Amino acid sequence: MKNMSRMALLAVALTLSVSVVPAASAQQPPQQSPQPSQTSLYDRLGGLKGITVVVDDFIDRLVRNRTLNKNPAISAGRKSSPAPYLKFQVSQLVCEVSGGPCKYTGKTMKESHAHLNISEQEWDVMAMEFKRTLNKFKVPEAEQKELFDIVGKTKGDIVARK
Repeated sequence: MKNMSRMALLAVALTLSVSVVPAASAQQPPQQSPQPSQTSLYDRLGGLKGITVVVDDFIDRLVRNRTLNKNPAISAGRKSSPAPYLKFQVSQLVCEVSGGPCKYTGKTMKESHAHLNISEQEWDVMAMEFKRTLNKFKVPEAEQKELFDIVGKTKGDIVARK
């Protein structure tokens, strides 16, 4: 249950970031070659360095997205949540749920998204932006699938309207 809450937070953070900040790094994480299945997703994503670079780009995409910004609750949430903190929390969460050494300390996905009134369309927009970020950094398809599987489990805690 606790791990599900953390995955929900990942989805929230990955879904609809609620802050604005310019990209902190233009550096790309190292390309990953196929690894044996016993290698953790965390390691295959390039560890904390790879995760933070990807999260930084992804969050920046979300805060610039016009469709997401049309939702007044999301817009208000971005104004009240500092970007560096949001990026830290999302990176911490992805690190943990992918098998890394981090321990996520934030709210559950349900708690952090309940007030945002997120629609099915907004969820789809988030997924599209996530895919664009993963493709930009050439994250292999197998790792992308694992990430989307994790995020997908949180949809019920995040999407409030059809």
